[in-house]
Amino acid sequence: MTMWVFGYGSLLWNPGFAPLERAVARLPGYRRGFCMRSIHHRGTVDNPGLVLALDAADDAQCVGLGLRVAPDDEARVLADLRERELISSAYLERRLRIALADGRQVEALTYVVDPDHVQYCGGLPLEEQARIIACARGGRGPNSEYLVNTTHHLRELGIADPDLDWLVARVGQIVG
Repeated sequence: MTMWVFGYGSLLWNPGFAPLERAVARLPGYRRGFCMRSIHHRGTVDNPGLVLALDAADDAQCVGLGLRVAPDDEARVLADLRERELISSAYLERRLRIALADGRQVEALTYVVDPDHVQYCGGLPLEEQARIIACARGGRGPNSEYLVNTTHHLRELGIADPDLDWLVARVGQIVG
């Protein structure tokens, strides 16, 4: 069976592997949002940032990217993704069905937020998200860089996300 990965945040622009195929894809039942505090990559324990996560919601769908992994690379990619995404156990690893833009349905390795984890922070107002993102920095750089890179790549793919567009503009005003 072919391994697919669903990217909706940094995996869009930094998957850590060379996909054999990239395709716009929809994941039903989840929404993308800044609902997880980052204490490693985009913030610290003393000054947490925010990262995107998939939050379960019956009426939602997330448009992202299906990334097909080369068969010879599957074990390495899985190990690398687990090291990267499961660093604090705030994400849960799931294999979920996604619909590719060409109509194919595939099962994809997907990282969703654990709403019972201490880092979960769903429902923060956008203004509060902007203030946090503008000031946080972690091991992989400024939180604002993560926001801008993700939003830029979504736009390049033709994927609209009005909340992220608003956040980019507002964080730019705050950082000034």
